[in-house]
Amino acid sequence: MNGPDLLLPDELRPADGRFGSGPSKVRPESVAALAATGSSLMGTSHRRPRVREVVGRIRSGLAELFALPDGYEVLLGNGGATAFWDAAAFRLVDHRSEHLTFGEFSSKFAAVTAGASFLAEPLVVDAEPGSRPEAVPDPSVDAYALTQNETSTGVMAPVERPSGHGLVLVDATSAAGAMPVDPTAFDAYYFSPQKAFGGDGGLWVALCSPDAVARIEASTRWAPPSIDLAIALANSRKDQTYNTPALATLFLLADQVEWMLARGGLGWAIERCRTSASVVYGWAERSEVASPFVTEPGDRSTTVATIDLDDVDASTVSAILRASGIVDTESYRKLGRNQLRLAMFPNVEPGDLERLTAAIDWIVDRLT
Repeated sequence: MNGPDLLLPDELRPADGRFGSGPSKVRPESVAALAATGSSLMGTSHRRPRVREVVGRIRSGLAELFALPDGYEVLLGNGGATAFWDAAAFRLVDHRSEHLTFGEFSSKFAAVTAGASFLAEPLVVDAEPGSRPEAVPDPSVDAYALTQNETSTGVMAPVERPSGHGLVLVDATSAAGAMPVDPTAFDAYYFSPQKAFGGDGGLWVALCSPDAVARIEASTRWAPPSIDLAIALANSRKDQTYNTPALATLFLLADQVEWMLARGGLGWAIERCRTSASVVYGWAERSEVASPFVTEPGDRSTTVATIDLDDVDASTVSAILRASGIVDTESYRKLGRNQLRLAMFPNVEPGDLERLTAAIDWIVDRLT
């Protein structure tokens, strides 16, 4: 056999073959816990106590997980981080924003504010994929848009407050729950649950400072109700969302947050991801055909590894892996590199990543 006809021997197959960067691996225990709710959750009103209790668990659990200071609030809304960019343009940017862009997702919020007729043209500080930019304080800017982890390229960046005036808005979609962050360094730290929180998409969560809350409450600009952060804030305080949420998504997020807390909280999750990252990058650095795409070790993501391959077609490797039940190792489609992209979120077992790297070596040996 050759090419996609190759099948891995059983000893090289991970216990769980899901390595996608989003949607990411959902723990089977979470799915079983959801099923065990029977008729008490799914199919019930999202404004009644049973569902509001789940939202309350999310809000209090996240406040504990991130050690939020007094005055910080946890907001929820439907639509994922993509919808939050639209919402933030209406309520969290007064006049002008600055965006640090270094890949597909970090550039999308910049495109939103650039297209908003009620905002000034944003400042965009750009860096080539595989590297990261630095914020440039500017007195005309009242909101700095950072990205803690660029999912498309596997570059992570520190969350630091630029000097001068302005809210700090951090896209933490593939970082939250897996990377360290100081709440005093941000004003809105937002994410979706289908990455490190091992849940489903369609929901956004934002951890907001008192300054962000004050700006939301003071804004008089009209906004569509479905993405109005003032409405989201009022509903979140009641442990509910403005419009009907996916109840399974809420449950999976609550379950994941409590799973993390039971194992030591954010510090435990951070170390687990660092262990996984050392497995993947260590293998790539030792390999004769693989190498980390991100050349600066300190910028390499601990949740999403991008690994270039030489002398072998990465799409063929991914196809062989998929035929053996190991899925979603393909590179990000728009980056256009001969590359594998491997998720290292807290739900992914480091031992499964060790087996995955051995499986890749096995495939490469047979293809070359």
